[in-house]
Amino acid sequence: MTLPMGRPMREIFGETVAELATDDPRIVMLDGDVGSSTRGDIFEQAHPDRYLQMGIAEQNMLGVAAGLATMGLIPFISTFVSFAVVRPLDQIRVLIAQTGLNVKITPGYAGLFTGMTGMSHIIVDDVSIMRAMPGMVTVSPADDVEAAQVLRWAAAYQGPVYVRLVRDATQRLFDESYRFEFGRAVTIREGRDVTLVSTGAQTPRTVDAAELLAAEGIDAHVVHVPTIKPLDVAAIVAAADRTGRVITVEEHTVIGGLGGAVAETLGEHRPTRIDRIGLQDLYIQSGPNDALLDIYGLSAARVSDRVRELLAASR
Repeated sequence: MTLPMGRPMREIFGETVAELATDDPRIVMLDGDVGSSTRGDIFEQAHPDRYLQMGIAEQNMLGVAAGLATMGLIPFISTFVSFAVVRPLDQIRVLIAQTGLNVKITPGYAGLFTGMTGMSHIIVDDVSIMRAMPGMVTVSPADDVEAAQVLRWAAAYQGPVYVRLVRDATQRLFDESYRFEFGRAVTIREGRDVTLVSTGAQTPRTVDAAELLAAEGIDAHVVHVPTIKPLDVAAIVAAADRTGRVITVEEHTVIGGLGGAVAETLGEHRPTRIDRIGLQDLYIQSGPNDALLDIYGLSAARVSDRVRELLAASR
């Protein structure tokens, strides 16, 4: 079974923040001249007086967002991950994270799906950077349903938040009955042979991989981790207890991302054999989505193959 496709998270971003702003006059959006790409233009059409076009000057944009937050406003950031994390990192660290200001860093174009914009626009160490920053909450929704709920939660949360959003339509993991809970991991599939821990848009592909493994008699337990920081330690330990074998899967570097967080947690609380599937220590090519998933071993088929190899090697 392959999970169905949902809507692009970037459309959900524009629509949801615009809806929130209708009810909350404190919400503003700052855009780095990419509103038609991030769909911040949906907010612009709904609230032109609260849509601030900052141009290609992201360091200034994050500084302005910090200033607006000191005045009681709730700024949402509209740009790409590459320009929301790496370029203005000093402003985020000093002006927002250290002060605990209520800024919502909500970029699109996370991971591999960047519309073939080129290597300069592909950032796959953003979770490593943001989760290591004191005071910065880090969330990576799995699909359009969860993204809408995460954005609504972020608007109500007091403090800095980093939400990792994907450009293109991805598989839909949840139906409308799902409820996001901050700081809680979610068991998607129960199994007994191996625990697969994933996050963001990689989780649906990991669920599909688990179904491929099931057809071969390998019963995978799948856990989705939307909140990477703070991590749900109890859920990770319980998932490790269930099978005694953990493999993390992420559309992100394996250095310091979800795999690092899970390894740190299990090292302290429940020493367990763990392997990390994800992007290695390299710069990513630009290309079509499906081709990149295959090249870097993150399609459902490639993940199932790798899990099978890792289990065979550890017997």
